[in-house]
Amino acid sequence: MIDVLIVGAGPNGLMLACELALAGVHPVVLERHAAPTGEPRANGLVGQVVRLLDRRGLYGRLSGESAPPSPQPAFVFGAFPLDLTMVAENPHYVLGVPQAQLEAALADRAVELGVDLRRGHEVVDLRQRPDAVEVCLADGTQLTSRFLVGADGGRSAVRRLAGIGFPGATFDRSISRTATVSVPASSLDPETGGLRAPGYGVVPPFQHTRTARGLIAWAPFPGRPAILSTTEWPDAPTSDETPMDLAELRASVARVLGVDIPFGAPEGPGLLRRLTGGNTRIADRYRADRVLLVGDAAHVHPAIGGPGLNLGLQDAVNLGWKLAATVRGWAPQGLLDTYETERRPVAERVVMSTQAQSALIGPGDEITGLRQLFAELLRKPEVTGHIAALMSGADIHYPADPADPWAGRFAPDVVVHSEHGALRLAELTRAARPLLLDSTGAYAGVAAPWRDRVDVVTGALEGTTATALLVRPDCFVAWSAGNADTLRASLTHHFGLPLLATEPSASPNLVG
Repeated sequence: MIDVLIVGAGPNGLMLACELALAGVHPVVLERHAAPTGEPRANGLVGQVVRLLDRRGLYGRLSGESAPPSPQPAFVFGAFPLDLTMVAENPHYVLGVPQAQLEAALADRAVELGVDLRRGHEVVDLRQRPDAVEVCLADGTQLTSRFLVGADGGRSAVRRLAGIGFPGATFDRSISRTATVSVPASSLDPETGGLRAPGYGVVPPFQHTRTARGLIAWAPFPGRPAILSTTEWPDAPTSDETPMDLAELRASVARVLGVDIPFGAPEGPGLLRRLTGGNTRIADRYRADRVLLVGDAAHVHPAIGGPGLNLGLQDAVNLGWKLAATVRGWAPQGLLDTYETERRPVAERVVMSTQAQSALIGPGDEITGLRQLFAELLRKPEVTGHIAALMSGADIHYPADPADPWAGRFAPDVVVHSEHGALRLAELTRAARPLLLDSTGAYAGVAAPWRDRVDVVTGALEGTTATALLVRPDCFVAWSAGNADTLRASLTHHFGLPLLATEPSASPNLVG
């Protein structure tokens, strides 16, 4: 019997597969497409997920850099520029890699870890038993798995077959047009890389520029074709299904800006895409017995601000260790159910954020008035800091002991000065195991009975005022220094009853 069957080999399904494999579970990933589609989707990763990828050793693979990620000095919110240099502790990270590159890197990592990745297999039916899920594929093949995870997108077949509702709203007012383009050098602003629009000014790069008639975005990605996109709100819904061409985008640009911009087709293949309307929906439950949902299968929302991969990949990492613990038999009662109780509120905040931004970019003089007020508010560091934390996910605080200042929050980027040298937290979390960082040496003996599943590292902690941190596999803090009894209670609450004798191990199990 298969341990876990994952349907969907997009970033979320592949990330979950990697997490399960690191935890000693053997997943099978099914993808209905015979090969990666290469379809342009997300153009990068935004938020806390960048730090999470660093803590799995994946940031360097994707960025080509040896240095750890650093926060970005600027971003956008609802077509407003965010000056993040005014924020005391800037939480906003960006990694500009296209989704196809991310999927390829995660697929390579999954194969390295022994994941069974099967392309060209479509799920058409499923049936749940008390102890397993039976799955039928389009070619008649029958598979049986202890758990089934739908990572198959907003139109998830797994969600539908499991009978999970997907309430929310579908709207059809907006039309977005996107294309890869080439522009003459004379149309580029040499100082900013922005796009010159004679009679209007400069359209800045990597921002949403809003006018009373619509939205335009210019993204001159290094080393690949630039992307130009517009969003409009026509007076009447349109059902035009003819293929889009550059002339259609050119006309849209002229309507939004009031002037023409010279651009042409890129060298080689390009993207031409028109999207009408959109969806905002959250599954009515993330779990139906032995079937679970991650990523877009569990929630869809406007793409503004780029939160999708930040949300979906952290779904996968949150679910991964809990599902592995359940399969391996040491999960405490109710652990798997905390996947939804922790992640649903995060999805709800992402929906709130994207809906607010969608309202702020809308057409009309009344929205212009709202934007004038918002522009005043964004001059305040505390407002910009609040929005940066919202967009990055740095404000996530899972339910935890209110007396513990760190419990439930993403672990800080500490450095442990141990007998093995100075070690970044990102070097200690690549194996996705629970981790106790102990600057005093007093807590290692308390955690010893859990040493089959919890690693212990002792040494001075730099980058936090806590003297000890118990870090979950998803890099959220389970406990920060209290007494031995509170540590023992947290170990049991998160990682189950100990299975080993209580004598301390001779040396910590370091994960490099």
